[in-house]
Amino acid sequence: MRFKNLYIFIILGFLVSCSSSQGLEKQSSKDGWLTTWATAPQLVEPHNLPPEPGLSGNTLRQIVRVSVGGEKVRLRFSNRYSVDSLEIKAVSIAVPSDSCNVIASTIRPLTFGKKNNFKIAPGSDIYSDEVNFNLKSNSLLAITISYAKVTPSITGHPGSRTTSFIVKGEQINTAAFKNPVKTDHWYSLFNIDVKTGKPSYAVAIMGNSITDGRGSGTNRQNRWPDILSQHLLADPSTRNISVLNFGIGGNCVVRGGLGPTALDRFDYNILNQQGVKWLIILEGVNDLGGTANPGDASKRAEELIAAYQVMIDKAHANGIKVYGATILPFAKSFYDKPFRIEAWKKVNDWIRNSGKFDAVIDFAERMQGETPEVILNDMHDNDFLHPNEAGYRRMGESVDLNLFKN
Repeated sequence: MRFKNLYIFIILGFLVSCSSSQGLEKQSSKDGWLTTWATAPQLVEPHNLPPEPGLSGNTLRQIVRVSVGGEKVRLRFSNRYSVDSLEIKAVSIAVPSDSCNVIASTIRPLTFGKKNNFKIAPGSDIYSDEVNFNLKSNSLLAITISYAKVTPSITGHPGSRTTSFIVKGEQINTAAFKNPVKTDHWYSLFNIDVKTGKPSYAVAIMGNSITDGRGSGTNRQNRWPDILSQHLLADPSTRNISVLNFGIGGNCVVRGGLGPTALDRFDYNILNQQGVKWLIILEGVNDLGGTANPGDASKRAEELIAAYQVMIDKAHANGIKVYGATILPFAKSFYDKPFRIEAWKKVNDWIRNSGKFDAVIDFAERMQGETPEVILNDMHDNDFLHPNEAGYRRMGESVDLNLFKN
């Protein structure tokens, strides 16, 4: 039965890989566009919906940190996981000044097919028209959205680690928000592209809460992908490389968890961006942690390995190099069971030694304490599972930039 499951995964991956690569443009920025920021959308759970006064008829300002800058910008909004249409009156972008406010002289309205307002059907996305905007590398960008009708079925990203601001009514061109309602979630945003004028590429990262940044500082932009991005931008030979964070808290690779699984969202998240040349996969601990007994854990380890191979094959078919990141230690955490630890060792051994990845980023070795199954005592967020801010810095700084210089 276990080998049958492996066979199904491999055959499915081959078929999807072949079909997804047909008609897909090569993942480079040769046309000038590069995805400089992205997040992984999902259907927003009820407890993560916008607080009162809500989004309908009101205005939302969201802040993101981009990596590579450019002189032309376009944004993509997603209604992928909603069952209702999303109606938006207007959108603008600007340079933030502080907290919820922006510099008035930098406000630029966005158009969509030369119109200010638009509607996104369920399961769909929409790109804005390109706009001239001097977007600096490693800078913050404010996106202000004036919503018309919004239902509870909304696509977004709950784990923003960044504060968004809601004000009543249509205040699309208001520089200073008065008494906004705060919420640490993103809604409707998918990705931001820039025109760079020079060859530029992106690193996409598929992950769970450890990539999404649980344990990092709110509004501090210090998840491990942020640290990696800052190091790439600081090196003259890699300053034209963006980092795209596709982490979802509680996410699984194969089944269960929060949000669409890594396998289910792979094409939409990874193959659907501009300029992706490298992919880092750091995911699987929730799959292992959710197993109930030794037999389940052993089977899940095999399924994870087969799923990694599916993603490797699909990425390679689209000219993307794939780097396997070992799963961090989790002994003493709420996932700690001897059979889960054994399955973790099996998966990490495959990541390190199978030769299937183009390179290995050994986060487990970097983050292990004196006992390899336990994370460093001063590097976790008091749960022996998620790194703290120092742990994320250690992870981001440990990635060899030479991996992105070829």
